[in-house]
Amino acid sequence: MLTKTVFAESEVISLVGEGKPMDEIAAGIQLAVAKRCFVMAKKAGATNSITLTGGCAKNDGLKKAIEKVLKIEVVELKTDPQLMGALGAAEYARQKGLAKVN
Repeated sequence: MLTKTVFAESEVISLVGEGKPMDEIAAGIQLAVAKRCFVMAKKAGATNSITLTGGCAKNDGLKKAIEKVLKIEVVELKTDPQLMGALGAAEYARQKGLAKVN
């Protein structure tokens, strides 16, 4: 994965150097991420809808790219999607008896 990241970074730098519009570069990155998500979503068995967590969940361009590539609805969370990892860790700790409740 590191190789792909380094390649993508150098490709983006080249596109910026060529004077390509930033919105087109961003759209290309979002499309590439969506295509990667396609493979993972299909392996996980996603069929009707998915949700995004973390900071990427607030990226409207990425959500649209994922919906286009996966042909699947991206459902908004009621809770801030950036909190989901922390909430999951807290629940894991609670279930394992590692959390201290005052």
